[in-house]
Amino acid sequence: MNLVQQHAGSSVITNPAIPNDQNDSVLQTVTGSIMNGLGQQAQGGGLGSLLGMVTGQGSNIADHPATQGVQQHVEQDLMSKLGISPQVAMSVASAVVPMVLSKLMHKANDPNDSSVDAGSLLNSLGGQGGGLGGMLGGLFK
Repeated sequence: MNLVQQHAGSSVITNPAIPNDQNDSVLQTVTGSIMNGLGQQAQGGGLGSLLGMVTGQGSNIADHPATQGVQQHVEQDLMSKLGISPQVAMSVASAVVPMVLSKLMHKANDPNDSSVDAGSLLNSLGGQGGGLGGMLGGLFK
């Protein structure tokens, strides 16, 4: 949740299209949607794609297929759960998701940051024991 809050800035908090009383709901929805979207990417055969993100292969996280999938998941949840317009949902997702995933992947690759490691992240994404929610939930809190 902290990563989402840190990078939501103008996309959510100061966005005039999102009423201030909905800011917390939007942030919680984005956080949950990122976690669920990552889980769906892993279950849908995107584990190799996510492995590429974790190991730093590929040029740009924003253009990565896994990021695009998570971004679409966030957009859909913002529209269906909170009634956010498609344009605003797309704007929020395209601004927040790549930044949050980039920070998450950086943490997974940083030997000096023990909050998450690539191996544990990949095991969790593989669906072993449903650890994705706990691991990413702890990271986003």
